[in-house]
Amino acid sequence: MELVEICRRAKDVKYEVQKLSTQAKNKALISVADALVRRTDFIIEANRKDYDNGLSNGMHQGMLDRLKLDGKRIEAMAEGLRQVSELEDPIGTEIEHFVRPNGLEISKVRVPFGVIGIIYESRPNVTADAFGLTFKSGNAVILKGGSDAINSNIAITTVIRDALKEENINPDAVQLIEATDRAVTTQFMQMKEYVDVLIPRGSARLISAVVENSTIPVIETGTGNCHIYVDKDADLDKAIPIIINAKTQRIGVCNAAESLVVHNDIKDKFLPLFGAAMKEKNVEVRADAAAREILTGAVPASEEDFGKEYLDYIISVKTVSDVSEAISHINKYNTGHSEAIITENEETAKKFLNEVDAACVYVNASTRFTDGFEFGFGAEIGISTQKLHARGPMGLKELTSYKYRIVGNGQIRG
Repeated sequence: MELVEICRRAKDVKYEVQKLSTQAKNKALISVADALVRRTDFIIEANRKDYDNGLSNGMHQGMLDRLKLDGKRIEAMAEGLRQVSELEDPIGTEIEHFVRPNGLEISKVRVPFGVIGIIYESRPNVTADAFGLTFKSGNAVILKGGSDAINSNIAITTVIRDALKEENINPDAVQLIEATDRAVTTQFMQMKEYVDVLIPRGSARLISAVVENSTIPVIETGTGNCHIYVDKDADLDKAIPIIINAKTQRIGVCNAAESLVVHNDIKDKFLPLFGAAMKEKNVEVRADAAAREILTGAVPASEEDFGKEYLDYIISVKTVSDVSEAISHINKYNTGHSEAIITENEETAKKFLNEVDAACVYVNASTRFTDGFEFGFGAEIGISTQKLHARGPMGLKELTSYKYRIVGNGQIRG
C-alpha cells in the first residue's frame, strides 16, 4: 500500500478509535492478547527468518537479543496487553475544573493525540506494545519497523488486525509500513498533514535522524548510558547482585548499566569482588588508572568509554573522592536515562536523588526496572529522555493531549 494511502486511512480511522468505549477497547485488547498466544508458532516462524538473516549478516549479539522472539517473550507481549486493559482509561479524565468570575465553567480534559507514528528498530515486541498503548489511549497508530524485523512485524500486525476484525473494529487502527527503504522512512517523517506525533525508538543514529528530518512534532526517546555509583557507605552484599543484574541480565537494552562509579574509600575492598563477578560473566572492564591498580586484566578507559552505550559485555569504571564528584561525572556523561546509587546513607541517597539529572534515579536497585511493564504501565511506548511533555517510561497518559471545555450561559466578552 502507498504511504499516503496508509496515512489517509489512519487519519480517517482516528475518529472511530477515539469514540470507542473503554469496555470495547478492553475487550479488543484481551482478544488481541489471546490471539498472540494462540498464534505463537506463526509469529516464531516469521521471527526465525529475521533472526537467521541477522546471523547471516553478522548482526551484533545485543541486537540479535533484541530481535529474537520465543514463547516466553510472546506471552510477555500478551501479558502487557492484558495489563493495559486493566489500567484506567485516561480519555475524558478531568485534569482541572474551575469557574471564572463571569460564570464560565472551564474543564481541562485528556484527549487522544489522533494519529501516532512510531519508527523503531529490531524489537518486534514494540509492535504489540505500541498498538496496546496507542489503542487504549484512543489513538490510531502507524508503525515503521526496521528491515531486520520486517517478517516478525508483519506477522504480529496481521494477528492484531485479524483480532480487531473479529471484534468489529476497523483494523486500520494499526497499520504497518512494509516498505523497508530509507526513502520511505524519510517521506513518513514529512507526513504532518496526517500524523499528529512521531516517536522514534532505537539507536542514537535513528533518533537523531528523526529529530533532524521530521516536520511532525517528535517525542524523543533516548539511548541509555546508565551508571551505578557504589558509595563508601554501600552494602556490598547488595551492590554485587544489583550490578550483575543491571549489566548482564540483558545487554541489548537501554536500561542496562554501562558504567560503574566507585568511591575511593571502598575501592580496595569492593573492586576485587566486582572484578571477579565481571570475569565470571565474561564482561570486559575498561577502567581509570586508580581502578586498574586493583582490577587485574582491566584495560584503560578512554574519554569515549565513559560516555558510551555499549550494548555489549563491556563496562567502564571511574573512581571518585565523594558523592559530589560522582554526580558531576554522571551528569557529564549520562544520557538522561537511568542512574543508581548503592548506599545505606540516607543523606547521601537524598543528595543523589535530587542532583542527578536523569529521567529515573534509583537507590539500592537495578536500573533494569526502568520499564513500563515494571512501573505498572502495562507495556510502554518507549523511555523518554527529553523534558517536554513526557519523561521516563511512557504509558497511557503520555500518549494523550488535553483540551479545554468551556460551558457558559450567554456570556459575551466586553
